[in-house]
Amino acid sequence: MSAVVAQCHYSFGLRRGVANNLFYFDEQTVIFPSGNNCVRYHIDQKWQRFIPGLERSQGMYALAISSNRRYLAVSERGERATITVYDLQHEQSRKRKVLNGGDIHVQEFVSMAFSTDSKYIIGQSGAPDYTLFYWMWEKQKVMAMVKTTVAANPVNQVSLNPYDNTQVCVSGNGVFKLFRYAEGVLKQSTFHKQETHNFLSHAWMSEERVIAGTEAGRLMVFESGDLRWDMSVTTKTTMSQDPDSAEGNDEVTPPQLPRVTVITAYSKGFACSAGPGTVCLFERTDDKDNYRKTREIRIPPDQCSHEPSHAEQQQIVSLVISPSEETVVTSTDRGQLYSITLSSAEMSKGEQVQFEFLSHSFHSGSITGLSICIRKPIIATCSLDQSVRIWNVETNTLELYKEFQEEAFSIALHPFGLFVMVGFSDKLRLMNLLIDDVRTFKEFTVRGCRECAFSHGGHLFAAVNGNVIHIYSTTTFENVLNLKGHNGKVRSIAWSGDDSRLVSCGMEGAVYEWNTLTSKRESESVLKSCSYTCVTISPDAKTIFAVGTDCTLKEIQACQILREVPAEDVAYTTIAMSRSGRTLFTGTSIGTIRAIKYPLSIQKDWIEYQAHSSPVTKMVFTFDDQYLLTVSEDGCLLIWKIIDKEGRGLKRDKEITYAEEILITKSDLEEKNQVMLELKTRVEELKMENEYQLRLKDMNYNEKTKELSTKFVQQMESLKTNIQILKTERDNMEVANQETMFEVMEKHSKELQDMESANSQKLMLEYEKYQELQFKSQQMQQDYEKQLQQMDESKTAALEELTLYYEGKMREKLLVLEQCQEESRIQAREFEESRKQMEEDGDREIQDIRIRYERWLRDERETNMRMKRDTGIMKKKFSSLQKDIDNSNVEMERMKLEQQKLQAIVKSLEKDILALKKAIQERDETIQDKEKRIYDLKKKNQELEKFKFVLDYKIKELKKQIEPRENDIKEMKDFSGYGCLLTVFFLNYVKRLLASGDLQMEEELDTFHKKNTQQELDIAALKLKLTTTDKEMHKGLQKVRDVEALVRRFKTDLHNCVGFIQEPKRLKDSIRDLYDRYAQQSDMVRQRWLLCREYARQREHLERNVASLKRKLAQDNVVHHADNVKIMQENVTLISEVNDLRRQLHLVRSQVHDYKSLMGTKGLKQTNTLKALLSPRANPSNMVVRLNEEDEGDRIIHLQRLEIQRLREEIQVLMKIHPYSPPSTAKLPSLQTNT
Repeated sequence: MSAVVAQCHYSFGLRRGVANNLFYFDEQTVIFPSGNNCVRYHIDQKWQRFIPGLERSQGMYALAISSNRRYLAVSERGERATITVYDLQHEQSRKRKVLNGGDIHVQEFVSMAFSTDSKYIIGQSGAPDYTLFYWMWEKQKVMAMVKTTVAANPVNQVSLNPYDNTQVCVSGNGVFKLFRYAEGVLKQSTFHKQETHNFLSHAWMSEERVIAGTEAGRLMVFESGDLRWDMSVTTKTTMSQDPDSAEGNDEVTPPQLPRVTVITAYSKGFACSAGPGTVCLFERTDDKDNYRKTREIRIPPDQCSHEPSHAEQQQIVSLVISPSEETVVTSTDRGQLYSITLSSAEMSKGEQVQFEFLSHSFHSGSITGLSICIRKPIIATCSLDQSVRIWNVETNTLELYKEFQEEAFSIALHPFGLFVMVGFSDKLRLMNLLIDDVRTFKEFTVRGCRECAFSHGGHLFAAVNGNVIHIYSTTTFENVLNLKGHNGKVRSIAWSGDDSRLVSCGMEGAVYEWNTLTSKRESESVLKSCSYTCVTISPDAKTIFAVGTDCTLKEIQACQILREVPAEDVAYTTIAMSRSGRTLFTGTSIGTIRAIKYPLSIQKDWIEYQAHSSPVTKMVFTFDDQYLLTVSEDGCLLIWKIIDKEGRGLKRDKEITYAEEILITKSDLEEKNQVMLELKTRVEELKMENEYQLRLKDMNYNEKTKELSTKFVQQMESLKTNIQILKTERDNMEVANQETMFEVMEKHSKELQDMESANSQKLMLEYEKYQELQFKSQQMQQDYEKQLQQMDESKTAALEELTLYYEGKMREKLLVLEQCQEESRIQAREFEESRKQMEEDGDREIQDIRIRYERWLRDERETNMRMKRDTGIMKKKFSSLQKDIDNSNVEMERMKLEQQKLQAIVKSLEKDILALKKAIQERDETIQDKEKRIYDLKKKNQELEKFKFVLDYKIKELKKQIEPRENDIKEMKDFSGYGCLLTVFFLNYVKRLLASGDLQMEEELDTFHKKNTQQELDIAALKLKLTTTDKEMHKGLQKVRDVEALVRRFKTDLHNCVGFIQEPKRLKDSIRDLYDRYAQQSDMVRQRWLLCREYARQREHLERNVASLKRKLAQDNVVHHADNVKIMQENVTLISEVNDLRRQLHLVRSQVHDYKSLMGTKGLKQTNTLKALLSPRANPSNMVVRLNEEDEGDRIIHLQRLEIQRLREEIQVLMKIHPYSPPSTAKLPSLQTNT
């Protein structure tokens, strides 16, 4: 036989129980453990590279990757705990160093971490010592070690500060410590006790800041070891429970706590787990000291499971972010890998963001069955996680996946690949492999079938029931044969190539060869000291190979054991032989596989490969001998490529062409065709609608382009004329500038020559003066040196005399100073007493003056208000009567033109409705800002009132010093003030009319918008109700199928019970079993039906309530919107009126003092009349009588003329009584009247 080699080709599964079991190697490659290997998986190209674990490894505990992503550290347990460092940049990921605890016996390393420069690595050992090691790993040198905790408080994670290689953080149950490496020792730098918290994870955010997560769902931020703040990540969704799942379970499980199992930092903040199936993203706030939650990402429910909510209850184990921070990948405690792109999470604002599978859904429990077929490149597996999965060995993908309510123990694919046989705990079911489902169409009463297999022709299949092997016909489903003879449970069966033989082995140590035509035993081999676990047969059906608990491989031929190959200290669990008979592989109880030479030799002659982390349960070759498939209790499926020692694949005897046919039910096909027809009709409708919209847009755009082209042509012509004019002006200016420039240059040259000649003469004179001054300075320097010597001598003598003189003076001044200080203290006391008396006198005088001037101010205010009303009325009447006659007709024509313009604007505004929807929300925010501003202005107004009181007091004092104003005023000012007031009233009235027209058009637009939104809400509600009814219909169909299955099971059990009709005792026991089994189930079915009916009734009631509340909400929104529009319009009008009144008030205040002398006792009557006109109770219609209607225009003009005549007469009377002569400095405006 030529030697063959097995090369690991692909893996489906994730190894659970490993800390930090997920890393990014680069932007497209992740690393995770699978079986007893570490897998490098390329996300886009879907290829895998493998890093095998250590031989005789007893478990993998933790992984760690360096900051530069070059080195991978793997913690494993063999004879002693080791940390193996691999170089990932090497093509084969070669092993660099192996680290251990040295003289200290360490059972396992539970957590590891690299330093930022990748030179150091720390490792935390497990119970009972919990020692922290600090290595320089390239030299395999232990730099320091320290005991971090006691056995009662285990450590969960250790990490190195990414900004400081000497600082280490350790967290665990009641443990949060910071250590610093200095002088060969790890010293604890914090001593705060955190015994009440179980810290599950932590991450470094900065050089001093660490954020830690607890088992109770708390996030705590530490700076330099001190707690700064903490917060909770508890969400309502993590604490809630699905009501549908609660109905199906008899016992309601308590809600899981939101455990923060992992925290990962990135540039914007950090990501952490927030309970079952939830990941939260936190970002830094503006102050960079706090964090806010920006996004919550959840694991989606599994629609292929009978309990979809179970997937949402998975705990997050690892969480990594790609180097470019574009993708987040996470692993769960059920061995699943999920991913999401952060850009899609940020774009879907306001929606629930969910993970997607990174590659495929994996098994989360022990894989119990494995089978292949001939006509298709597919693999079938079943597991204790109640799922059946169909894999494609060519594309390395998961094609079908479904979960059931019972555990699956065995599986067999039909050679055609269209059917699958699955042995469940209650029945053996034959299922169809449809295009998107695995559907049962035949059940057999075989309980707990641990082994089943189709014959190579597919016309028969064998199923094991305890110690009996049943053989059924695939076409008629009849029980053709029952092979009885085993005394123990049958553990394995194998068909011969021509389907005429069936080999079986049992736990009692027997290996039988059966004839499938006569049901007789052809040969047997019994060895009671061995409990067989697997058997296979050679292609020529002459040799049988069996393995069992005695750690040997047996070759059996003609009822005799020819050879026994010992397996040393491990037990073989499964065996497989290639279809060509040239290769023999076995699986062991420690998860390895062995390629054994054939013919067998007694000596050790095999190659061992690291495969799984648990015992291998099944092993099978593909029909072309190109691949070996192995599954294990660790939930992983490994595909091995079979090659020769030169790296070439094995030669195939004949080329196999795979079938591409699939099964689909008639109802599914009709439903899909109907959906396709509906979608086609919808596409046609959308095409027609889009074409119509495009035509409308083309027409509108053509009109706009014509208008714009004409407009632009006119503008271009005008611009051309302007350019021509500017060019001529430029030419003229250039000629003028050249002439002026020539004149300036000539003038400048002449001045320059004159200045040069003058400056040369001055320089000669200055040089002569300089020489004379230099000679004088030398003489003066000699004289000053002599004088300085004399002055120094006189200075020393005078200084001595002055010191003696001033010392005497100082003593005299000190005596005088003491006397002055005493006098100043006496004068200060006297001054304080006099100041107090003067303050009291001043306060009394100020109080008297304040009372007197307050009275005078009240009187002045009353007269001022009276004069304001009088002058305001006079101005309004005068101005309105002058301008109303001419302006009323002009205003009416202008309003008609504006009405036509507004009608055109309404048509254009219909296109902007969608944009205005967004503007409404912005307006609401603006209203809130305005309300805040109004509140601030009110506060400011109160402060101004206080300031006004102080200014009023100052005004009173200043008024005493002002001479009394002149008492007369001109008639023309009265008339002008009166006319202005009437003009203001008329303009305000016209503005109100315009506002009312705009309001009506806006109300119509609002009604159309509300109708559209209401119809959209109705459509969404009907769609939601349709989906709920579809779900309820599917649930009802599933319930009917369950009841039918229950009835079928009851019939078969009743048929078995009738077989004991001659044995009363056994008949009584079987009837009691029937009652215990089905009577309680019927009660449960009825109770569940009642619960479902009550749930449907309550749901219908709640839907009606929600619909009524939606209608009320829509009505309230309409009312509130109308109120808001009305308030905004009133605010605009009021603000304009307030601004006008403020201007008028400013003008009136400047003229108040001139009006006081004019109004006497006889003017009191006129004042009262003006007061009545300006009072709040006065009817505006008495002053301005419906000026906006054409039929009343003549009557208004007549009334205004009469009013002008009356006012002129009153003014003449007043002028006779109080003659008035204007001052020489003031000039009054001329009076112009239009009669």
